Amino acid sequence: MLKKLNNMILILGGGDVASGVAAVLHRHGWQIVISELPEPLVVRRKVAFAEAVWEGEQEVEGILAVLTISDEEIKNILSAGKIAVVVDPDAQVAKRLGFEVIVDARMLKRFQPIPCQGKTPLIGLGPGFIAGENCLAAVETNRGENLGKILWQGSPEADTGVPAVVEGHGLERVLYSPVEGIMKAHVQIGDFVTKGQILAEVGGAAIVAPFDGLVRGMLRDGLSVGPHVKVGDIDPRTDPDLAIKISDKALITGQSVLQIIESLS
Repeated sequence: MLKKLNNMILILGGGDVASGVAAVLHRHGWQIVISELPEPLVVRRKVAFAEAVWEGEQEVEGILAVLTISDEEIKNILSAGKIAVVVDPDAQVAKRLGFEVIVDARMLKRFQPIPCQGKTPLIGLGPGFIAGENCLAAVETNRGENLGKILWQGSPEADTGVPAVVEGHGLERVLYSPVEGIMKAHVQIGDFVTKGQILAEVGGAAIVAPFDGLVRGMLRDGLSVGPHVKVGDIDPRTDPDLAIKISDKALITGQSVLQIIESLS
């Protein structure tokens, strides 16, 4: 694949869907910069480049992302064929470096303007975006027959608040904090657990496994969370790769973003 020197794309957010988009674009030769919060609340940490904020670097499916603190470091990381991650919640980097496109992959479920966007085209993922109004194009992120649909006008579907059903398990696959407090995990991502097993505590309140399954995601220890915040993800399937592989949803979304960007070339 031809490397696109200096063709940089800024992705807002480094969660699992954003990271799937980043991986697709990176594999097609685009240079990727990810902006993140100082303390990202990411559950599917094994497939999220946001982990570089905590660890200094993060590898997902053979792609290495490195935390950077200066524009010079960003350029060096990109030249080395890696993804650059910056702690930059307001995307100030967009004012200093020239990006071909900005992809808002924060999955906020609502539109939040980017003060530093300027005239750079914006692609929005999921609810909150209106193609032709607050973004150039939007991509459907709800699972179903429209997943990955590119919208040049109109809005993606509203957030259902309900995850896809897997082997008969839907909403119970997602673990939420019962109260406000400090997160303390009792298991690791990739562990197999049994129904009723204590998986984590928040503020001393236990969170137990709703069924036998695989821990696909778990929030980092020590983070302060509010009530009803997503802290874990359990999958009833027994394939350990599910914890370390980018989801089909993220890859489909990434392919749609790639299609939009290539249409602008």
